[in-house]
Amino acid sequence: MNLDFSKLDGLIPAVIQDEKSGRVLMVGFMNEESFRMTVETGFATFYSRSRNKLWLKGESSGHKLVVKSIQTDCDRDTVLVAVEAVGPGVCHEGYESCFFRTLEGGEWKVSEAQTYDPKKVY
Repeated sequence: MNLDFSKLDGLIPAVIQDEKSGRVLMVGFMNEESFRMTVETGFATFYSRSRNKLWLKGESSGHKLVVKSIQTDCDRDTVLVAVEAVGPGVCHEGYESCFFRTLEGGEWKVSEAQTYDPKKVY
């Protein structure tokens, strides 16, 4: 599908955005195999750099990401994936989005309430 996986050791950043609100939910990485699986299955699949393996988002929590559309940037080395998030949150710390901290006065502050208890999911 003509994406450039050569710049980051075979990976491309994948920005995950809520289809309806436009909010950025998370950023992950995809290799060619996880990108192909995302397209074929319709569920966001990533490459875990820490575990060195593919992972289907929601495989343990049940909070999957249903792909609605995929766009690429002008260099074809990053994708923007619009999704419908199944479940109360995307973040493994229990928030709707992984971007739940805001810089205020030089400090990172939690700027929203948790949407679920991660201890009950993981």
